Amino acid sequence: MEDTQKTATHRPEPDVANSIPPQYDCGCLLSGSDNALYERHLLFDNVLASSEIGNRERYEAVAHSVRDILSQRWEKTEEIYGRENPKLIGYLSMEFLIGRSLSNNIVNLGLDRLARRFFHEHQLDELALLAEEPDAGLGNGGLGRLAACFLESMATMQLPGIGYGLRYEYGIFKQSIVDGWQREQPDNWLRRPDPWEVARPHLAVPVELGCSFEVHGGSLKAIAGVPSSLLGIPYDRPVVGYGGKNINTLRLWASATPHVFDFQEFSAGDFVGALAERLTAETVTRVLYPDDSTSMGQGLRFVQEYFLVACSLADLGRRFQKSNSSWDDLPEKVAIQLNDTHPSLAVAELMRILLDVAKLDWERSWDITKRTFAYTNHTLLPEALEKWPLRWFELMLPRHLQIILEIDRRLREEVQTRWPGDNGRIERIAIIEQGSHLVRMAHLAIAGSHSTNGVAEIHSNLLRNVTVSDLAELYPDRFNNKTNGVTPRRWLLLSNPGLAECISEAIGDSWITDATNLKHLKSLADDSGFTSAVQTAKRRAKVRFADWLKAQEGIQVDPDTIFDSQVKRIHEYKRQLLNGLRIVALYRRLRQNPDLDTPPRTFFFAGKAAPAYHAAKLIIKFLNNLAATIDGDPMVRGRLRLVFLPDYCVSLAEQLIPASDVSNQISTAGYEASGTSNMKFMMNGALTIGTRDGATIEMAEAAGEENFFLFGLTADQVAKSRGWYSPGWHYEHEAEIRAVLDMIFSGEFSRNEPAVTDALRNILLLGGDTYMHLADFTSYMEADSRLQSLYREPEAWNRKAILNIAASGRFSSDRTIAEYARDIWEVRPCPVP
Repeated sequence: MEDTQKTATHRPEPDVANSIPPQYDCGCLLSGSDNALYERHLLFDNVLASSEIGNRERYEAVAHSVRDILSQRWEKTEEIYGRENPKLIGYLSMEFLIGRSLSNNIVNLGLDRLARRFFHEHQLDELALLAEEPDAGLGNGGLGRLAACFLESMATMQLPGIGYGLRYEYGIFKQSIVDGWQREQPDNWLRRPDPWEVARPHLAVPVELGCSFEVHGGSLKAIAGVPSSLLGIPYDRPVVGYGGKNINTLRLWASATPHVFDFQEFSAGDFVGALAERLTAETVTRVLYPDDSTSMGQGLRFVQEYFLVACSLADLGRRFQKSNSSWDDLPEKVAIQLNDTHPSLAVAELMRILLDVAKLDWERSWDITKRTFAYTNHTLLPEALEKWPLRWFELMLPRHLQIILEIDRRLREEVQTRWPGDNGRIERIAIIEQGSHLVRMAHLAIAGSHSTNGVAEIHSNLLRNVTVSDLAELYPDRFNNKTNGVTPRRWLLLSNPGLAECISEAIGDSWITDATNLKHLKSLADDSGFTSAVQTAKRRAKVRFADWLKAQEGIQVDPDTIFDSQVKRIHEYKRQLLNGLRIVALYRRLRQNPDLDTPPRTFFFAGKAAPAYHAAKLIIKFLNNLAATIDGDPMVRGRLRLVFLPDYCVSLAEQLIPASDVSNQISTAGYEASGTSNMKFMMNGALTIGTRDGATIEMAEAAGEENFFLFGLTADQVAKSRGWYSPGWHYEHEAEIRAVLDMIFSGEFSRNEPAVTDALRNILLLGGDTYMHLADFTSYMEADSRLQSLYREPEAWNRKAILNIAASGRFSSDRTIAEYARDIWEVRPCPVP
């Protein structure tokens, strides 16, 4: 008894500083006792001696502990949504580029002070532990990152929403650089268990196909007329709103088969054939964007898109029917946003459900469908506006083909009634493209929804007036603009803590959830104390990135040079090659005049090229060759550097963007829908050198064009010059262009690689320079000269950087989502008490 009393007397008092906020109803400590979350996970999840525990096990224990903290709030959010029956947003996207989750969830849950103390007390290397989490292989570029920002904004703004995507086993690919060339390896991001996902096999969804498959000659072959089915297994991930109030869900579908294998075939010795059904199922969600240079790759992508649509609509229908009895109420209770053309099969799938399952007539079904769906277009590139062969529908989705043919017939009648005898217009608007026997998926999405939006003013105008002008004339009230945005929690508060602290000390922290308050920084642009603090934060971010890069890649860079960055998907229209021409010109100038007064520069490139996109891979090769040549030249050492950073991802962007002084947004005007990297750089105080394209136009308007380095042709000038543009004219009449191209074509940067030189000559000269690199080169160099001149005046540079930050609040994803919620979805917040 005496021992018992002594133990009770000396029991530790609750450590308030180590306590978890009461709103999470956790009832326990993060760490500090044998019964705390971290200690329990470390022991019970691993069953290992402490001497055998490594950073991966520690990471998983921390992640599981954080998930434990949010779990009751997550479940409560679902409970409140179920009880209140608010209108729900279903956001369908082939990509969700969410990055790493642990640090983001810690910040949004308000656990950052607790986490800092935890890492300190346990003497853990925070960066090394966080690096144990792979970037989730669920996206590739701006489309997926935008979707991730949107989901975070919905949760922060307490809007009831759920994201639907696919659980890709290997993502797109892991990029390495070998002899300057991109090499692709599987990105096995799920090799170790993911602490954030929760499997829901009891909510599996059957997906019916009109054919089945067999293994023949090592390949899967379709068997027409023999139906088969897949299973969609949902895996849920928490989407934590800032402050930890609402925790929404990202539901990802993995493909499986109802049967493990054919036992009879296996017993007869056909071991591979016995697994054909399983191979087919698992292939569907194996990778993001299979190589579409082959018909098999295109067919797999078609199946992926239908699989996403079928699973997601079945799940949304199940949720709707829990609290609602009439399908007529669907548009008042569910808003489904199609993120680009990929999920547009949802129009036919919902019609199938309403016609065949709910047994509604065509008119009611079509009215419900149109009022439920909204469509976001993200591109003006013809190859990205998907068209699928009719024969694939006949083979795999025969019922959907019947529905699409009827939609097409009725649409043609509508156009004929509006414009009698205008057969050309009918064919331009029709869903079925005559002659080619293709289904225009973007036309299906526009016809089957009540809203079609572009993602920047210029993009929306071009969409309406050029790309689908006839449809816009037929349905003028359906077209609108919603300029993209990025979440300031991820891209400033988390990624750039030094700058975020400066801002909060100056104007308070309300900007975190209302980024428009960044406008108050404008009055501090001439305040010496604040500009000095911002300059110090930038310097620290550059040093931090330099240290990180040395540790990760063994590459040393000088933080006292201008960090000049272009990081995005590699594509000819994004014109990484134009940037390369600029660097060749600067290199040539230094070679000719070693005493030239120019600030030292480090140019950073990062981005992946689609595996079948040879021209993009060639650009990567050229940039790496150029980097090697510059590195090997003692005349420019310390003054000019080019670094291609492999395997671009969210985690790399979180390091590089806060450190960058210059942001290159140099797409051919009229080709970039919006861009979001431009917004992230702006929010972090980088100055933009760019064309008048995408959202860069609106950014320059917000900050003042005098605070940007704009150059080049406008979209209108690009379009009007198409018929007569000649790159040869620029080569003949502009001396520096000729000198730069001659240097490249001489093999200076591609010694013993004539194929590289010949391919570059074809892109820039012989092939007509489709994306007008040479037309904008001289203007680009003039803008670069203005940039260099300004950098020599630190006070003037910092003033412009602050004015950019002050104007960046307009480009918060919170603003974009508020516009979607008000103008398109008609959705209201549903607070979780």
